[in-house]
Amino acid sequence: MDPVLILAIGGTALLALLIVGAVVTVISDRSLVEDRLGKFLDEDKPAVDGGDRGSIVTEWLNRKVTRSSWGDRVARELARADMKLKVAEYYALMFISTITVGLAGYLLQSSGQPTQRMISAAIGAVIGFFAPRFYVKRMQTQRLHRFNDQLSDMLNLMVNGLRAGYSTTQAMEAVSRELPSPISDEFRRLVQEMQIGIPMEKALDNLLRRIPSDDLDFVVTAINVQREVGGNLSEILDTISFTIRERVRIKGEMRVLTASVRTSGTVLSLIPVFLTIALWFVSPEYIGSFFDDIGGIPQPLCGIAAVVTIVGMIASGYFVMMKIADIEV
Repeated sequence: MDPVLILAIGGTALLALLIVGAVVTVISDRSLVEDRLGKFLDEDKPAVDGGDRGSIVTEWLNRKVTRSSWGDRVARELARADMKLKVAEYYALMFISTITVGLAGYLLQSSGQPTQRMISAAIGAVIGFFAPRFYVKRMQTQRLHRFNDQLSDMLNLMVNGLRAGYSTTQAMEAVSRELPSPISDEFRRLVQEMQIGIPMEKALDNLLRRIPSDDLDFVVTAINVQREVGGNLSEILDTISFTIRERVRIKGEMRVLTASVRTSGTVLSLIPVFLTIALWFVSPEYIGSFFDDIGGIPQPLCGIAAVVTIVGMIASGYFVMMKIADIEV
């Protein structure tokens, strides 16, 4: 089949799937709050029937996938990254990415041998399969860093509100109104959970599950302890605010001092991978000669053993350098 025709068919199918996903998302009248609330609650109640909202097949597939162990974990990862995707939509995105990048790898080797084309397609499929995961992890890390940077400002606002006569819930509501995202989004969700009848302790635990931050753990523990034994919450939060502010400052200095080590480890580990992939698509015969037989000697076995050794050394070097740069504060 003509490669241009294959590319046209794949592009048309990809565009159609994207349009269908966008239409289903737009016509759904469920708000973000309704989608998020209950996602991390430990209640075993079945999901509310969506009726005519969106596609029946899409809703059915999303419920089936979400109820699985993988679906629950993916839903948590998407919520931590603040991505407005359902679990089924995320799996569909992974499928589309795998097929698209795999097809691109196949077309790049369209003039090669069938084995080379299949290997290129497999390389592209692996890259497309893991690309959405890497993106979600990156979004999670960036959002967690922004949340930790805003945590001291949140505590100062809560302390001032408590000293002005606000209750704890009113102080949290002020945080959801006054501060920027992402901390305002999470506290708005926290306040809304309490407004529908969820106890504060449970809502705070849900917040900690969405934001796995050690600094936030201090705040949640202090609020829970104060609710049980009493005390001046404003003074407690003021002390915690000073501690967190100093930790954020020290962590920032540590990130600056270890940036060269982390960058060097990442670059030195990725250079052999990208160079090997580039050489494969430019000259597959050159890479393939590494596994050819020489004088009847089973060279493929030696080549595979060498590749495993190289990958192991690169991975061990990367993890050692990251461990050196990982300084606990």
